Amino acid sequence: MSLDQRTGRQPDHPVAPEFPARWSPRSFTDREVSEGEVMSLLEAARWAPSASNLQPWRFVWARRDEVAFGAIRDSLVGNNPVWAGKAAALIVVASKDTVTNREGVEVFNRVAGFDTGAAWMSLALQAQVMGLFAHAMGGFNKDKLAAAIHLPEGHTLQCVVAVGEQGSADTLPEGLRERESPSSRKTVSEFAVHGRF
Repeated sequence: MSLDQRTGRQPDHPVAPEFPARWSPRSFTDREVSEGEVMSLLEAARWAPSASNLQPWRFVWARRDEVAFGAIRDSLVGNNPVWAGKAAALIVVASKDTVTNREGVEVFNRVAGFDTGAAWMSLALQAQVMGLFAHAMGGFNKDKLAAAIHLPEGHTLQCVVAVGEQGSADTLPEGLRERESPSSRKTVSEFAVHGRF
């Protein structure tokens, strides 16, 4: 298998180049993203697979120059606001927890998070195709973020995604600079078995 020149990652089995090329940097340039570019990312998410075609994913987005961006950024914790605040856009990913059944009753959708994860991955790969990077974060204050985006009842916050053009690692604080490289992955044999556990 060929080495990905951008990341140094070496797949063990044949895959499309977008997979080893996708990673989550923390450094971003000053380049802005247009509303049209954000719409392309969301359009990719739209076509993710979905159980019973329920499409439980929900996205709230804002670009760097918008007030909503600051509200989302300010809900982040740890080092996240430092680097994610320089992204071109922040996208909150949530899922609707329930679905209306055949009897017209709202019931728990046990695969809402699973399907929403597929939509996030579609967005991330679309960013890669567009020459952008998408870095998902679980480090946020749940109550603060829910208030910032007016999260409706019956929804779960999954992550916040920073999107932008990759910048130089030199722009990051020293503690993050050394982490600014693609991570390795477990081998397939470490997470998949044939027939049974």
